[in-house]
Amino acid sequence: MQSSDFFRSFKPSLLRANNRIPRHSSFIPAPTFRHSFPFRRLNRLYLLYKRSNPNSQVYAEKEEKEFCVRELEISVDEFVETGCFDLPVELCLTRTLDPALTLTHAVDAMKEAVNKLKMDPPCSRSGVIRFQIVVPPSVKSLNWSYLQGKSLAPFPQFYFATTKMQEDIMLTIKPQMLGVSGVGSAITFCGSSDVLRGYNMMERYLSLDSPLLSAYGFIGSDWNRDSKKMCNHSSSFYIFIPQIEVNEFEDVSILASNMVWDNSLSYRFEEAVHSLERSLCQINVHVSSASTLIFDKWNWFEGQSNNKEKDDFKMVYVNAETLQKMHPTGRFSSLEELTITDKYYFRYSTTVIFSKSMFKPPCGTIKIKDCKNINLLWASLIVEELVRLGLTYFCIAPGSRSSPLALSACGHSLTTCISCYDERSLAFHALGYARGSHQPAVIITTSGTAVSNLLPAVVEASQDFVPLLMLTADRPPELQNVGANQAIDQVNHFGKFVRFFYNFPPPTDEIPARMVLTTIDSAIYSATQSLCGPVHINCPFREPLEDVPKEWAVDCLRGLDLWMSKEEPFTQYIKIQHAWGHCYEQIVKVQDVIYNANHGLLLLGAIHTDDEIWAALLLAKHLSWPIVPDVLSGLRLRKLLTLWQDIEDDFIFLDHFDHVLLSETVKSWLQPDAVVQIGNRITSKRVNQLLDSCSPFVYIFVDKHPNRQDPSHLVTHRVQCSIIEFTDIVLAQKSPRRGRRWSLFLKELNLMVAREISFQIYSESSLTEPFVAHLLGEVLEGDTALFIGNSMVIRDLDMYGKGWLKPYSSSFLHERSCSLAFLRVSGNRGASGIDGLLSSSIGFAVGSKKRVVCVIGDMSFLHDTNGLAILSDRTMRKPMTIIVINNHGGAIFSFLPIADKTQQNVLNQYFYMSHDISIGKLCGAHRVKHLLVQTKMELQHALQESQQDYDDCVIEVDSSITDNAKFHSVLRKFCGQAVDQAFRALSVAPITQYLSDSLFICKIWKVEYSLYRIQLSAPTTTQIKHYGKDFYHEGFVLAISLDDNIVGYGEVAPIEIHKETLLDVEEQLRFLVHVMKGAELSRQLPLLSGSFSHWIWKILGIPPSSFFPSVRCGMEMAILDALARREGSSLSGFIGYESYLLGTQPVADKNLCEEGIPICALVDCGGTPNLVAHVVSQLFHGGFSTVKIKVARREDPTEDAAVISKIREMIGYQINIRVDANRKWTYDKAVHFGSSVKSFALEYIEEPVCFEDDIIKFCEETGLPVALDETIDNISGEALQKLEKFVHPGIVAVVIKPSVVGGFENASLIAKWAQMHEKLAIVSSAFESSLGLSAYVKFALYLEKQNKSISEMRKVKQPATAAHGLGTFQWLKEDVSTESLIICCPSHGRRVEASIGDTDIFLRNFQVNHEVIKRIYSGEQVRSYKSEVNCNGFSYSFKLMETGGSKDMPFNLLPECFEKQIKVLGSSQDWIPLMKALSSTTRCISIDLPGHGESCVQQHKKNLKQETYLSIESVAEMLLKLICSTTTGRVALVGYSMGGRIALYMSLKYCEKIDGAILISGSPGLRDENTQRIRLSQDDAKAAYLLFHGLHNFLETWYAGGLWKSLRDHPLFHKIVKQREKHEDIKSLAKCLTGLSSGRQRPLWDELNHCKNPVLLIVGEKDIKFRRIAEEMRNEIKNSCPSEVNGKGDLCEMVVVPECGHAAHLENPFPVINAVRKFLTRLNRK
Repeated sequence: MQSSDFFRSFKPSLLRANNRIPRHSSFIPAPTFRHSFPFRRLNRLYLLYKRSNPNSQVYAEKEEKEFCVRELEISVDEFVETGCFDLPVELCLTRTLDPALTLTHAVDAMKEAVNKLKMDPPCSRSGVIRFQIVVPPSVKSLNWSYLQGKSLAPFPQFYFATTKMQEDIMLTIKPQMLGVSGVGSAITFCGSSDVLRGYNMMERYLSLDSPLLSAYGFIGSDWNRDSKKMCNHSSSFYIFIPQIEVNEFEDVSILASNMVWDNSLSYRFEEAVHSLERSLCQINVHVSSASTLIFDKWNWFEGQSNNKEKDDFKMVYVNAETLQKMHPTGRFSSLEELTITDKYYFRYSTTVIFSKSMFKPPCGTIKIKDCKNINLLWASLIVEELVRLGLTYFCIAPGSRSSPLALSACGHSLTTCISCYDERSLAFHALGYARGSHQPAVIITTSGTAVSNLLPAVVEASQDFVPLLMLTADRPPELQNVGANQAIDQVNHFGKFVRFFYNFPPPTDEIPARMVLTTIDSAIYSATQSLCGPVHINCPFREPLEDVPKEWAVDCLRGLDLWMSKEEPFTQYIKIQHAWGHCYEQIVKVQDVIYNANHGLLLLGAIHTDDEIWAALLLAKHLSWPIVPDVLSGLRLRKLLTLWQDIEDDFIFLDHFDHVLLSETVKSWLQPDAVVQIGNRITSKRVNQLLDSCSPFVYIFVDKHPNRQDPSHLVTHRVQCSIIEFTDIVLAQKSPRRGRRWSLFLKELNLMVAREISFQIYSESSLTEPFVAHLLGEVLEGDTALFIGNSMVIRDLDMYGKGWLKPYSSSFLHERSCSLAFLRVSGNRGASGIDGLLSSSIGFAVGSKKRVVCVIGDMSFLHDTNGLAILSDRTMRKPMTIIVINNHGGAIFSFLPIADKTQQNVLNQYFYMSHDISIGKLCGAHRVKHLLVQTKMELQHALQESQQDYDDCVIEVDSSITDNAKFHSVLRKFCGQAVDQAFRALSVAPITQYLSDSLFICKIWKVEYSLYRIQLSAPTTTQIKHYGKDFYHEGFVLAISLDDNIVGYGEVAPIEIHKETLLDVEEQLRFLVHVMKGAELSRQLPLLSGSFSHWIWKILGIPPSSFFPSVRCGMEMAILDALARREGSSLSGFIGYESYLLGTQPVADKNLCEEGIPICALVDCGGTPNLVAHVVSQLFHGGFSTVKIKVARREDPTEDAAVISKIREMIGYQINIRVDANRKWTYDKAVHFGSSVKSFALEYIEEPVCFEDDIIKFCEETGLPVALDETIDNISGEALQKLEKFVHPGIVAVVIKPSVVGGFENASLIAKWAQMHEKLAIVSSAFESSLGLSAYVKFALYLEKQNKSISEMRKVKQPATAAHGLGTFQWLKEDVSTESLIICCPSHGRRVEASIGDTDIFLRNFQVNHEVIKRIYSGEQVRSYKSEVNCNGFSYSFKLMETGGSKDMPFNLLPECFEKQIKVLGSSQDWIPLMKALSSTTRCISIDLPGHGESCVQQHKKNLKQETYLSIESVAEMLLKLICSTTTGRVALVGYSMGGRIALYMSLKYCEKIDGAILISGSPGLRDENTQRIRLSQDDAKAAYLLFHGLHNFLETWYAGGLWKSLRDHPLFHKIVKQREKHEDIKSLAKCLTGLSSGRQRPLWDELNHCKNPVLLIVGEKDIKFRRIAEEMRNEIKNSCPSEVNGKGDLCEMVVVPECGHAAHLENPFPVINAVRKFLTRLNRK
């Protein structure tokens, strides 16, 4: 189409159209537009002309008619008929582009995206397309809006603040968003009579699927186009969707462009594209940072406003969510839900500008000619020039000689002044401000030693390249060296530590005043260039120093007229950026080195600006190298913005690399061939030592200053440029080759260290300094920065800070756009001193405008207590939290070699400087809030309180030098061990050829299980299944075969103490048989420590918490056994992996016979005391050294005490006695028993009381040792935090049943916690067969060796080997193996034990005893076939897939439709794992509904002249025929989303054939007619989009919706989408989408009142919308049921599935399977 076709000039007029748009497809109706739409098509292009003078700026507007662009504006007043205009546009799409390095890159990317869109335009007749891209943090909405005023950017231009001012603190009104600014209008709505009608029309263009798409404007105001004024009018409004906008959030900023077209308004897609392209070319992309913007320049715009009543106008913010809240019933009822700002700026044209509550107008600069004396003149010139240069923060120390400077600074309207009596603290405060704002602060001092006090801060600023300006007053020359008071030599006082020094002459009118200005300009230029740093200007003054008149000659101002007429500096330094052409060869060499590196390492040192941190983040993602982030890099403490599953692949952060290097083995293995360091010094000494030992290699160091930063003399390529420039160079090249295996190795090593650190920190009950470092990131909010002290504080945060912090509750961006946010971190690491840190942090808070948390040590705090005076002066900053780690001295010396070689009293007095100073009283003296914390809980509460308070707060953490040193030592030892274990496991395991580039070592080839029933010699201690007079135990043997035919075995045997039954277990096993086939096994699985949980989620896609404990235990047992066999170790099961876990080598079989695990006998006898004592006596003489007696079976605890007494009387104290009450006693009964047995030396009492909260109370009252059992079984979630309350020394043991706590990984965690606290970890069986017992024996051996290792590292006495609770072997009369495990008292031994050698032989030779096997399941073939049904003129060919029994068996029909009410795509493949899980008791058939999978629909030829839509009724009728042809019995229907609605309809209508319905995320439809019309329009548009753009583009758009947020976070999401893309018949799919639309089909809400069949509603926990629908359905059915029905149980049940969203059956299948099976069981019983 030629541009002349649509770029035509129109006068604003009312156009009436009666258009009929051609249909996209024969079955999609095209609405007829029978109405008139008033709108204005504006042809405007303004050229800006400026005429300026010192007192005013005049703007003129000119319209260029040669080239015009139309804009879309709707006049609501002239709107005649709604027609379909109240329907949403056909396409509403948000496309998120890759994050941009700079704003220029972002605009270029947006232009490219628009150009691609032109090449492949959408088919939609109306639509809204939004492009958005994350831009650098410096792009702030306010700055961007200001700069657009200087460009030819289109109008309107606006700024809308979502913050308010309260007590000088900027507070956020709307979560996350801080403000938005924009230019241009994609569409405008205006009117003067009916604002609610206008909102209804806006709803057409605003969508929930584009949450950031919003409209802005005014209510109660009328825009007069003729007079170009805006007047108050209660019913008027002017609202628009901006064309280009910047959305500013706490962590990121987003540049977005919006494009709207609507053929019904004769405004076509081509016109919208052209308008957007034009605007993108006009906007200003050179945005200054917030610190350099002089905010008073806004007053230049303020003065141009033609409206004097600005405060009466209300600027509003409207989006789809707002509109939805305003009219839940379909119409608007009020305006209360609108977001109205109290601060905005709006510019309609070059002359029409108004605003509200923007920055206060200045009082005017100092009138130079009115200065009363020459001293004040020079001082005023200095201050004014500094303000023009952007230096507005003045730190003034009191003094007489500096009076002219102080008076001038305080008298300027644009300065902020602060004072302090201590020049040293004041200087560090100025240093902190400069760090935070990246602008120099100005320090003003008097003469003498006041100047000398600035030296420490000057040294720090010089060493760390921080700009500062010192204005030091001085005596005139005649008072120097003559003994005058307070006169010292101040010339070059700071020597080489300053970048610039100038000694002013005393002020005189004989010297041109412009000399003062040029000197200031030169000094600030020197301070802020590539070698930033402090500058010093010495200012001698003669009297008078005060503001008294003294004549001076005005001639000295000659040449300043132009300067006084403007607001710009006298000398403007212009730095020409040289192109890279002169060093092209060097750049290519660096690029080649990076590209060819196989073992690259990216070091991130101290990075100071947000934009540089952003650039480093993009560089890290591009390189895909392992990243070692220093704590000062800003990327060490990161907050996730999403749970996007691929984030770990995008970034490999080695947060704990320092502790990875504790392993000498790893250090010798690590040989990087290229290192790129971004930013200054690295805190970790071990990292620096590694680099020193690994040379030679290529070392590229990048920083913008030219100074040498190479203490180890390793740098081979020194690149002097900014991080942003370097990143731009690297991004220009394609991603380098990366050593995948190298990266994954380091990633896993770091992960194991991270888990070990977390375990050690949380298992330690006391409050430790590493805990403070680990916790800190978790409590910091989005708008918080961190200032870190030196010494141990920064080292702890660098070593133990938590890298990946919890994600935000909601994310407004698509996951791929920006997956993480960094945390601004700063500290004084130039000279790394401990002085001035408190003052620096306060200055940093002022400069950064963030809420700052400062962490310093007690010595640093005491060194700078004068900083409390500055803290109490809250000037222009948010509240601060200061955390003081008070270990009562200098703890860092305890880590140095001197601590081991020096007497303690010398250390305390001359190194530690031990003290007992009250920090609380110091804070009280300065009226600063103080909190003392001594426990973990107190610290957490204090941090939460401080973050929610508006007052400054000092949190004192009480610590100890000795305890801190010990805990650090423990951490290092255990982390070093964890690294060694992980490295051995990762290195030794063989890697198959096809998996050589990953950490997977093999695949699972086959999974099968066997149901066994074995006879017992006696009933168990719980309950038992009786078959006549015999007792039996049932369970499953799980066999997992690897791809090399190696088979591992595990046992799954739940009993009554388990939460699950055999049926529960089998359904999960059947599911696993299907999904585990082909799964890759990771080589780190034997390490446990979270490896299994990670594998279950990432590979199987199942939330680990949804496994039944016994199932997970059996699966882990089988996998570990298979991997051990694969290793070819002489020991099977666990012992084959002890070489990885404990760093030992497997020993020979002959030596194993000498090792054994002692066994505790179990006695559960309700006989007399004599009888029980006799049984125990027999056990004792049979070799048992320990026995556990079941108690609390009798009514009176005295009887149980009598049993214990009799045993002691008969046997004495030669046997250890444990008793187990199984929580059956009340507290009083337990205490009574305890008092009766105090003298009988019980080893412990298991679970003596029925309530968990009484356990510690029992320990303290009775003094008896207690063991935990059921308490451990019930722990879920964060186990370590829940175990913390059981650290009490009265709890001496934990009894761990792996099959109850959920496998060996969980059991290992609990056991290690117990051993760390010197408690026994007892492995207990639950009547498993020899297979399970043998695994438990190996696990017990592992725990005993682990306990020995822990005792050695903690330097505590190792307890004797405990007897483990495996005495249930005595119950086994039959076994699952042909040969049973032998547990006996060896001929040479003194106790019954399980021989390690015998156990190994048993496992190696294990064979299933087929006589006890009842059935075997190794999967089943899914029967697939097609069936044809003729109905209502259609011929249906259905694809069916079937599992389960015969046709006479009850069966479950699963009609599949994939999405919510909108029908798209789906395949019966989704149902296969669920069907197989249910098929043991149910015949299951899945059906591809019309348009889904391989089902197809054909209309008979006689009906081809008239297209007929599918309907719920027709589909249900043909399904009924299909069911009747398949079975003669009744069926239950299971349907997902639209399939659920079909199932519900059939259950309501065909209740004689349908037994019940199960709806997964289903709905009865839409009640409201208007909502139905909207949905139908949307579905028709989506069908057209599918046909025109294809399935891939359709799926990309479809899954971008908010409904699929949870599914997008699922690790198998990409696999699911790829399965969807295999669908071929998109025409049938589109037909189904529009034909079965919930907008076209009749809702079933009224029919719910007549529901007779049971209904099960299954919804995901995160699916808020469908949870609400399910609750409404349940209430409807429940309220309509007759009382006799309700008496038999609820007709409608609702199950909320945890940890999932809309696609519950895909995201968390186990709870869905269990709920369906139990529902079907109830139906069968009925």
